[in-house]
Parts: sequence; C-alpha cells; structure tokens
Amino acid sequence: MVAKISIGSSLYGALSYNGEKMNREEGRVLGANKIILPADGQIDIARMVENFNLFMPKMGRTKKPVLHISLNPHPDDRLTEQQYEILAREYLDKLGFGEQPFIIYKHMDIDRHHIHIVTVNVNEQGKRLNQDFLYRRSKKITTELEEKYNLHKAQREKISPDTPIRKLDPSGDIKRQVANTVKMVGMRYKFQTIGEYNAILSLYNVRCEQTDGRVNGREYHGLVYFATDDSGKTIATPFKASRLGKFASRAAIDGRFERAKDKIDIAPTKRKVTDVLTIAADKSDFIAKLKERNIDVVLRYTDEGRIYGVTFIDHESMTVLNGSRLGKEFSANAINERFNNPANEPVNTPDVAIPIVAPPIEPTSEDPHSDTTQEQDNNQPSGSQQQSTSTQHTTVTQSPTDYGDSDFALPGLDLFQQGQSFNPEEEEFRRRMQRKKKKGRRPKF
Repeated sequence: MVAKISIGSSLYGALSYNGEKMNREEGRVLGANKIILPADGQIDIARMVENFNLFMPKMGRTKKPVLHISLNPHPDDRLTEQQYEILAREYLDKLGFGEQPFIIYKHMDIDRHHIHIVTVNVNEQGKRLNQDFLYRRSKKITTELEEKYNLHKAQREKISPDTPIRKLDPSGDIKRQVANTVKMVGMRYKFQTIGEYNAILSLYNVRCEQTDGRVNGREYHGLVYFATDDSGKTIATPFKASRLGKFASRAAIDGRFERAKDKIDIAPTKRKVTDVLTIAADKSDFIAKLKERNIDVVLRYTDEGRIYGVTFIDHESMTVLNGSRLGKEFSANAINERFNNPANEPVNTPDVAIPIVAPPIEPTSEDPHSDTTQEQDNNQPSGSQQQSTSTQHTTVTQSPTDYGDSDFALPGLDLFQQGQSFNPEEEEFRRRMQRKKKKGRRPKF
C-alpha cells in the first residue's frame, strides 16, 4: 500500500476535489469523524467546511493546516468498503490523527480503487500536531498494515534507461502514467521549445500548456499537463506540474531547453530526412520511410488541410527538431508544397530519344494539312528542339518563401500558431490595389 500526503492551506479545495468525484459518481463517502454527514448522502461542501471550522481555532499561526492523504492498495488487493474504512482509521490512529476531524472517501475513477482522507493538523487549542518525520512514519505504518492484513507489498515502479515509453492507457492510473511519460521524455530527449516538447509528448497521448498570470498581485508561470486520446481530445482532468513532480515544472523544462542548445547535432537527422525526401513518392511514403529510419514526423494542419507545422523526432539521436531548424527545404511551407501540391510531386523522367529532324518542307497550296505552327517548329535548330523536348518533364518547385515561412520558431507558440495560407482571391485583390496606386500617382513638375 502506498500513502501520499499533501499539506496545504485550502480546506475548501481539498473537499471540492473529492466532491467533484462524487458528482461524477466516481467516489463516495465511507465515514467521518466529528463531521456531520447528511442522511441522504448529498454532501454540501460549504457546510462541511463549517463542521471542520468548529474544531479549529479562529486564529492561528499555522499557514498550512490541511492534510489530504491518499491510500493506494495494490491492484490485486480486492477490499470491501468496510475494510477500506478500517484501514483508513487505523492508519490515522497510528499517525496521531485519529482524534482529529476527518472524512474518508473511496475513489473509483480508475480500476485500482483507493482511499482519500481530508483532515487538519491543528487541534482545538490551535496547537499544531506532531509532523516530525511524517513521511517516514507513514511508510512504516503502511508496511505494518500490509503485514497485519496480509496485503500485497507496494513496490514503486522504477524507471531505468531501458524502460519503454508507452501510450496512455485510459483504464489505468492516468496521473501516474502522465508523470512517468513526462519524466522519461525529459530524461531521454533533447528539445528547445514548448512546441518540440509537445511533439514528443503527443506520441504518447500527453499534451502540455503554459499558464501565465497573476494571483494576489504576484506573477506565476507554470505548466499544465493533459491526458488525451489518439485524436488529441482531453480524457481526464488536467494536472498541474506541481502534482506530478519537480521534473515536470516550468523551471525544469526551461532548464532542459537551455541545456539542449549545446548538445543537439542536427547533421544525422538532416542527412536521413534529406535521403527520404528525395525518394518519397507521396506524404504517406515519406512518413513510412522515415519510420523505417527510426524517425517520427509530426505534421500539424490548418482547418483547410494546409501543413503549418512539421517536427521530426529522431529516436536514435534522441533529438526533437522543428523542420525549419534543419533548413528551409524542411520547413512547413516546403513540406506542404512538396506533398500538398500535385504539381510539385517528383516525376521519374524516362529516357527520351532525340528524334531525327527531317528537312523542312515548303508548304504548298496542294497540301491541305500544312499550317504555320508546323512550319515554325520545323524551322527551329536541333539544339533548341532538344531543349523543348526535355522541358516537358521538368518539375517547377515553388519556393517556400513565396508565401512566407510559417514555420518560424517562436518559443512556446510554434505548435499552436496558424501558418499562412495562399488565397488566390486575396492575392488578386492585392494586385488590383497596387495597380490603383500606380494609376493614382501624378508626375511632379
């Protein structure tokens, strides 16, 4: 059994969190101490806060009086609700909180059912309870309970360099899966922007967003993580970085951005992508051939289907690179022109035999099939004719700069910003306005 203890200042926040589980029928109250529970089971959060306040001093120096504890038995331990309550009460007794006001919840939001306890660490006289070696004492208590009730011994999952990173399993412990994914991605991969960070996280159905603002006059800069399905739709309540661990924080990720600058070598990735881009028949072939070389490519599209972002994830060199980092020819505009514009698809030019040119024949009035076009073609020199034949198979590639490079890197925005799309009507309007400007000019005398 694993116990997790959070010490905070918001009693209402802790009760609301568990109340939301009950509203979604993912939790229920198992028992309480010194807290009046309604007979109909309809929990009023404000009234519960009042119940707690009856046993707390009106004024005190303890800034964080709230304890929010979760007890997580092994998934193979199938316990009744009565057994869960017995475990919770005995745990609190041994920890020294058995006489405190508390409420016990059972959560069923994941297959592994578990317990949440909300209590306070100050008594009615305003004295803070003993919290010395709290986590060490908690560990000793859970070990004693495992032995007493013949429960499976809890073993935290150890992450090693060989531990594979897997997509989130919606039926499992989502928070733990998100935390493990974030930790392993941060340990192994090198990236320099929030967009590149999100590209690698997206392979495992995790998304990260920056949060900036002010609370009580103080600025804050944080990160929030989302669990998603394969289409990118959020499937669970978002997690603040602080709930996952320091490794997921804004400071930790910004530090990885800085350290990656001196460690990334784009040459191996660029060489492999260049080889594939040269021979790829279409976009699907491009993606498949990169996959064979252990590179994933993440493409981002506008609503109109235009590619506005491209990121390459090289699992051999453990680097994540926006296309524009490799060069203009790998930017979003260039990839869009290459695969979304049929005129720019590569053509396998067959060997063209140079025809033998017959001497020009003077047209006569008796020849009804002669025309001026044939005469002009036949009067061309042979070199010019060869050039005309070869140009039939020439592919004209639109420069990605013609419409502006929409894959430029803005830290924190390159995954979300929309790229420019070429609109013929807008372009024609722009040209008309330029012509009007020219007509409106008057010569100076």
